[in-house]
Amino acid sequence: MKTCVLTGITTSGTPHLGNYVGAIRPAVQASLAPNTEAFFFLADYHALIKCEDPNRIARSRIEIAATWLAAGLDPNHVFFYRQSDIPEIPELSWLLTCVTGKGLMNRAHANKASVDLNREKQIEDDDGITMGLFSYPVLMAADILMFNAHKVPVGRDQLQHIEMTRDIAQRFNHLFGAGRELFVLPEAMIQDDMAILPGLDGRKMSKSYNNTVPLFEGGEKALRTAVAKIVTDSKGPGEPKDADNSNLLPIFRAFATPRDVQSYKQALTQGMGWGDAKKALCTQLETVLAPMRGRYADLMAHPDDLEDILIKGALRARERAAPFMAELRDAVGLRSFKSELPTQKKAVSIKQKTPRFVSYRDTDQQFRFRLLDQDGAELFASLPHTDPKQAGVVMRTLQQGAQVVTVEVESDHQFVVRVDKQQIGKSVVFDTTTQRDEVLHKTQTAIMTISQLGS
Repeated sequence: MKTCVLTGITTSGTPHLGNYVGAIRPAVQASLAPNTEAFFFLADYHALIKCEDPNRIARSRIEIAATWLAAGLDPNHVFFYRQSDIPEIPELSWLLTCVTGKGLMNRAHANKASVDLNREKQIEDDDGITMGLFSYPVLMAADILMFNAHKVPVGRDQLQHIEMTRDIAQRFNHLFGAGRELFVLPEAMIQDDMAILPGLDGRKMSKSYNNTVPLFEGGEKALRTAVAKIVTDSKGPGEPKDADNSNLLPIFRAFATPRDVQSYKQALTQGMGWGDAKKALCTQLETVLAPMRGRYADLMAHPDDLEDILIKGALRARERAAPFMAELRDAVGLRSFKSELPTQKKAVSIKQKTPRFVSYRDTDQQFRFRLLDQDGAELFASLPHTDPKQAGVVMRTLQQGAQVVTVEVESDHQFVVRVDKQQIGKSVVFDTTTQRDEVLHKTQTAIMTISQLGS
């Protein structure tokens, strides 16, 4: 079984060097680990809590998507999507909201900090606190639980959110699980060793301090302009510098080999001027960033390609989310009336148009079945079986349990159907991805309809 790791990136600003070193690079490297299933999403609903500038959010979504891809994230190897493209997430957030105590939300760090600040100002406790800010830990829990993530990389300041997610998941399991663990209890991956770069003023590089060095935006010129503003001491050329306590060395170290770092440190100790040191830092940064910046520029110039990548990622993610959400809806009682009244199955008219299976024998004398939609159009065909009973077993599995069935994109022009992760059928080859996606969604709906009628 693969370990599911999930990472969200709030789309409220432009990525900088600190983001790359502290989060982007290690996350991309971790996504390549064997037996790991990685989910990366643009947390654009969360951005609405922090930012009320729609143009900034729109721009940030594009910049951050392009940044992650330019940094090496492979959308074919991971699940890469926008939070707002998965409607099951806000739906799950509401289900979780209905079992989450207000007292738990009162204790959330962001809410408490806002209340404390209001009290210092001697104004109403709730002044300026929106329901988005107050309840965003529930939305974060929905992000994590929607895909039953096992591990969530966070800084120590985010540990409380994972603990809250576990509390919410446990209560939901207790109330609606009926002996099943609907939700996995996630574990925090605390990143105590996460690299933290100093900003222009020596404090932690952060958008909040307005002291960042841009990663890609503005090109090499913006990079050199920012580096030139990094605060140094007053020692002139020829005077030995305290390299270990400078604001330049940590940035250089994050982008260089140990050997290059030692040479740079030695040059500072021997009196290299700060101007030359900043030029050397820019040169080193360019060796790493320039190739990625080229990919970034190309992606930013083709937003339609970015859109296609994210839509494809959302479709893959929804192949997981939609059937799981159907299971959760059933668990809380939001069930089909047909499943509530079994006797109605007998009353269904033969003439009523519903999706159906059709068994047949192919030209190689192998046994197969097709799933047809309500109009009789083929959605997919099964793989061949030498024994008709084998084909019948697979068909009955599809009729009895949509939760074990997944419909997944195989290529630009075809999708496959799996039961318990084993391929059991595939679609025809389509001319366009639009046609493929349309039939894929029809197939998901048809399987869910059939399983409800068969339950």
